[in-house]
Amino acid sequence: MVNNKEFAYDSERNIQTDFARNMTYEEYLKLDDILSAQHRLSDHHDEMLFIVIHQVSELWMKLILHEIHSAIDCIRQDDFSSAFKRLARVSKIQNQIISAWDVLSTLTPAEYIEFRDALGQASGFQSYQYRLIEFALGYKTPHILKIYQKNSELYAVLKEAFGAPGLYDVAIQALARAGFPISSEIVERDFSIPYNEDESVKNAWMKVYQNVDKYWELYELAEKFVDIEDWFQQWRFRHMKTVERIIGFKSGTGGSSGVSYLKKVLDHRFFPELWEIRTEL
Repeated sequence: MVNNKEFAYDSERNIQTDFARNMTYEEYLKLDDILSAQHRLSDHHDEMLFIVIHQVSELWMKLILHEIHSAIDCIRQDDFSSAFKRLARVSKIQNQIISAWDVLSTLTPAEYIEFRDALGQASGFQSYQYRLIEFALGYKTPHILKIYQKNSELYAVLKEAFGAPGLYDVAIQALARAGFPISSEIVERDFSIPYNEDESVKNAWMKVYQNVDKYWELYELAEKFVDIEDWFQQWRFRHMKTVERIIGFKSGTGGSSGVSYLKKVLDHRFFPELWEIRTEL
């Protein structure tokens, strides 16, 4: 009769156990740095939940930026298949971030007020990675930059991203390269100015959707954009409802109007023409 313990041991004889000269999993991931970065400012048990959820979300946002910036480069080179892969991954990441709100919503108002004052003026509203994602998606508001003037290096990064073409800008340029008559004012515009919908862009996307076989890559690109915006709005909605559930209509710790502000941004669209043509098709 085979001894299961002996069989298991024999089948795993090649497992590495000597790491005197080899890199470990912990070392590769810098786990000491990551797992030592949760410092509660109060003695309340649930502050750990609050810190971890926000840190995990920031890590996911770092990956979103990594993928979106790569997708922008791919679209510029008309490498649409690689762009599709990056953008599909962004949508999957967004799903993960949305799920995080379900965990945070286990925090009750009575629990949150026990450590809220320890946060001072710090707020998720100040997340610079979130702003970089907004910039990459074309949503740019000049007054936001003032928040980051304390850190000159970070401010420079944000300022550069603020003036750079976003995901939709390079897609519109791709439409122009494909022969669509896009207004030169749009193709060569100042990218630091928030995008306003344009008739020539709308007409181009309409033709793409009416001739899917001919413009398959542009059609697929547009649908990837719609996926991302859809998930982004779901993230905004879950954010708003979680905040309302925990603090009601109080102002945010950073001075924002809280739920009222979050409700306003639900109406914003990154890719307006892609939504408008759905009514007209």
